[in-house]
Amino acid sequence: MSQKDLQNEEQINDNVEQENVQQEATNLHEEQVNSSDNTEETDKVADPLAELQAKYNELNDSHLRLMAEFDNYRKRTLREKSELIKNGGENALTQLLPVVDDFERALQNIRKAENVEAVTEGVELIYNKFVAYLTSQGVKAMETAGQSFDADIYEAIATIPAPTEDLKGKVIDCVQTGYMLNEKVIRHAKVVVGE
Repeated sequence: MSQKDLQNEEQINDNVEQENVQQEATNLHEEQVNSSDNTEETDKVADPLAELQAKYNELNDSHLRLMAEFDNYRKRTLREKSELIKNGGENALTQLLPVVDDFERALQNIRKAENVEAVTEGVELIYNKFVAYLTSQGVKAMETAGQSFDADIYEAIATIPAPTEDLKGKVIDCVQTGYMLNEKVIRHAKVVVGE
């Protein structure tokens, strides 16, 4: 072989090598593009999973906080209810103390008093003060005399023949006064009914 043939052959080999290198570069580039496409697809699949996981974590945290808040609220309301039950009558009892003081003074004066009318007047004043207090609290005495008998608010302890025809089925006498608190019966009146 001649020198020229050797040069041609080397040039052909160089060209083939360059083509191989170029082909490898093209293949590598295509692999990278395919790889980046696969990565993007994986990222697209991974992104929703990551988003869902983040959303789940956020909702779970929110749920746990809400449960803790509700538990605290429940405990606080139970504590407040028990306090109300325990001390609910405090205001009512505090306002009764002046009446008790008046009774104590009246008892002291009854022992020394010679004037029965003055003692009677003092006890009536205490009674009126006590009834005014009950009225301010929504307690009122039931009216019974001459009323038609109603088993929901009266308790008949006896029946007697009616003195007149118009008193049949009506209350003739009240043995024990009944009381209502804001239109609710808290003690039934014990009455005698005409028949």
